[in-house]
Amino acid sequence: MKFTFLGTAAAEGMPAVFCNCQYCQKARELGGREIRTRSQAIINDDLLLDMPADTYSHFLQNNIRGDKIKYVFFTHSHQDHLYAGEFNMRNGAYAHDMEVPTLQVYCTQGAYEKLKEYPNVSVKLIKPYERVTAGDYEVIGLPARHADGDEAVFYIIKQGGKTILYAHDTGLFFDEVMEYLEKEKFQFDFVSFDCTNGDLIFKDTCSHMGFNHISRVMNKLKSFGAITEKTIMYVNHFSHNGNPITENLQKLADPLGLKISYDGLQIEI
Repeated sequence: MKFTFLGTAAAEGMPAVFCNCQYCQKARELGGREIRTRSQAIINDDLLLDMPADTYSHFLQNNIRGDKIKYVFFTHSHQDHLYAGEFNMRNGAYAHDMEVPTLQVYCTQGAYEKLKEYPNVSVKLIKPYERVTAGDYEVIGLPARHADGDEAVFYIIKQGGKTILYAHDTGLFFDEVMEYLEKEKFQFDFVSFDCTNGDLIFKDTCSHMGFNHISRVMNKLKSFGAITEKTIMYVNHFSHNGNPITENLQKLADPLGLKISYDGLQIEI
């Protein structure tokens, strides 16, 4: 399984689009991996996770042919994860000779309301904990602590004997999610954790995580074997408010055995 981080920032980007704080200044000065676009990932060449307004740029920078993508799974309906207007580009004079004429889209209720009437797109409403078969992928959405009323989810994705956990956007995992993961005896080969808050400390009810919450989630997952010493673990989805300069992130990540994602990073799992 091939996994590529296409974008690794929160909604405002990094540096943020209108910001001149010390972290955004530093990111502009350093460039390179400090420049982060809105969160998105692709598995192999055919399963896309979320579709922000930066999708077109991601495709160009990573040599991705959009017409070959078969499946899109949305986590929720916030604009930095769902730019529905892009689907208009699959119609008429905008797109010729597509390898995959009809794109299969999967989402929960909030996103479904924004996506149900686009051309050359088949939208399936899914429910949390439902096992979805998409080609040779098995995908399960888990309830996220995020976007009340939206039915936001994060995903388990299985393919070719590998299992990944893509945990964006969410705060601390709900107890029911932990109980489900323990009961079903999932063991993850790869995990990407929401790290929007970086080094900031927030209440347990917050809708994103930072290193303090990630460490607690990791300890719980380790306690019943969902993550082991073989699990590849990254942090992702950074906000300028959480001091996301790589040097700072690395100091916080190293003691936990975590790696820092960046735009364009490709991993063989």
